[in-house]
Amino acid sequence: MIRQPDPKPDVLARRDAIVAGLRALLPAEDAVIAEPIRLKPYETDGLSAYRQVPLAVVLPDTTEQVAAILAFCYRNGVRVIPRGAGTSLSGGALPLEDAVVVGMMRMNQILDVDYADRCAVVQAGVTNIGITNAVAADGFFYAPDPSSQLACMIGGNVGMNSGGAHCLKYGVTANNLLGLKIVTIQGEIIDIGGAHLDAAGYDWLGLLTGAEGQLAIVTEVTVRLLRAPEGARAMLAAFKSNEIAGGCVDAIISSGIIPVALEFMDRPAIHACEAFAHAGYPLDAEAMLIIEVEGSPAEQDDLLAKISDICNRFDPISLKVSQSEEESLAIWKGRKGAFGAIGRISPDYLCMDGTIPTSQLPLVLRRIQEMSDSYGLKVANIFHAGDGNLHPLIMFDANDPASFHAAERFGADILTLCVEVGGCLTGEHGVGVEKRDLMTVQFTQQELDQQRRIKSAFDPDWLLNPSKVFPLQAETGTQAGLKHAA
Repeated sequence: MIRQPDPKPDVLARRDAIVAGLRALLPAEDAVIAEPIRLKPYETDGLSAYRQVPLAVVLPDTTEQVAAILAFCYRNGVRVIPRGAGTSLSGGALPLEDAVVVGMMRMNQILDVDYADRCAVVQAGVTNIGITNAVAADGFFYAPDPSSQLACMIGGNVGMNSGGAHCLKYGVTANNLLGLKIVTIQGEIIDIGGAHLDAAGYDWLGLLTGAEGQLAIVTEVTVRLLRAPEGARAMLAAFKSNEIAGGCVDAIISSGIIPVALEFMDRPAIHACEAFAHAGYPLDAEAMLIIEVEGSPAEQDDLLAKISDICNRFDPISLKVSQSEEESLAIWKGRKGAFGAIGRISPDYLCMDGTIPTSQLPLVLRRIQEMSDSYGLKVANIFHAGDGNLHPLIMFDANDPASFHAAERFGADILTLCVEVGGCLTGEHGVGVEKRDLMTVQFTQQELDQQRRIKSAFDPDWLLNPSKVFPLQAETGTQAGLKHAA
C-alpha cells in the first residue's frame, strides 16, 4: 500500500483560522470549500484506489489570487496540492489531510491567439481539446492529444509532460510549449519564455515541464500552434501474436518512416474496445496496430503502401486501410475509448505507464504475459507503440485486498522491467505517488539528492505537492537535510 506522511497537528488545529484566512483572500462566495460533503469530490484523482479528503479547496480566478493563496500558505506552513481536472493516473493530485487543494478549473480562458507567430496564450484550466477547438476553424491545431484530452487541462499536461497518440510525430507537451507564467510558493509571479522561439539563459521551461507541481504552480501557458495537415488516413494491421506485432513496430520505426501515430492493442483490448465502440476491429487477431499517416493524398498513398509492405513481412492476419474520414474516425473511436471499454469487463484496473526502446517490445510483451500468468491477473495492452510508451492495464478487484496488492506488485514488476531493458519509469503519466518508491530503481542516491536540491531551491519547506515523486522515507531523513543545504 502507498503510505502518506503524517499530518501536521498544528495545521489541523488551526483549520478554522486557515479557512477564514483563505476566504478573506477570495471574494467569490463559493471560492473556498471546507464542508466535508463538498470536499469529497476532491479526495482522489484518476488513481482512484487511494483517497484522502483535504483540509480545504480553493478555486481562484486569476494569477494574482493564486499568488495570494500561496503566500498565505507559505506564511502559515500549509501544504498545497495543485489540481487541474483530476485525471492524473499516478496520484499526482492526491490530497493530504492537512493540505489545501488549489483547483485551477475556473482559470479556463484563452487569452490570446496569434496566427502570425503560431502560438496561443491560455490559462492553466483550459482543456487540452479546448485549444484545438478554438483554432480549428482557421486551420490550426495543438498537437499533444492525451486520451483524456476532453477533460484534462493544459496546466496538468505541463506538470506531467503529457503525450498522446500523435506524439510520435509531433512530440510531447515539452516540445509544444513556448512560455509559462508560474507562481512560486512564496507568492512570486514569474514569466518564463514567451511567444519567441527561444529564450536566453538556463532552460527553465524544460525544468518546469514535467515537474509535477513540485516547483511552482503554472497559471498561464503559451503553446505552439501548428497548421492542420491536408489530410490523414489510418490503417489496421492484425497479427497472430503480440511478439510478431512488436517486431513489426520495430521494423516500421527502423525503416525511417515516422507515422503520425502507431498504436498497439492486444486481444483483450481488441475485444473490449470492439464491444464498446463497434469500430470493426478483427476479433480473430491476437494483436493489432493502428497506424496513421498524414499529408496530401499522394503522400498518404505512398506512406501507406510502404508500411503495408513492411507489415506483410510479418504474415498479418489482415490489413485494412481506411478509405474515408469516417472510417478513420471509427478506427480511432475504439482506441480513444479503450480505458472506458476495459472498465466494462473488469471492476477495477491499474493503468501502468513506462517506456522502453522499441527494439525491446517483443521481449517485454512476452515477459508481461508471463507475469500475468504468474500473478493470476489479466492484463490488456494498449499503448503508444511507436515511441515505446507502454500502458498495460492490470485488471483486479479493489474489494479483494489480495487482488489489489497483487496488482500493485505486478505493476511494479512491469516498471522495473522497463528500466532493466533500457527504458524509464514513466512516459507521460508522471511519478506521483504510484511510482514514488520505485525511483531508486532508476536513479542512484546521488541523482535523487541532486533532484531534491532543485526542489528545495524552489520550495525550501517542501510545501508544494509533498509526498510525491521522491521516496517517502526521505521526508524525515535526507530530504530534511537537503532543505537547509540547498
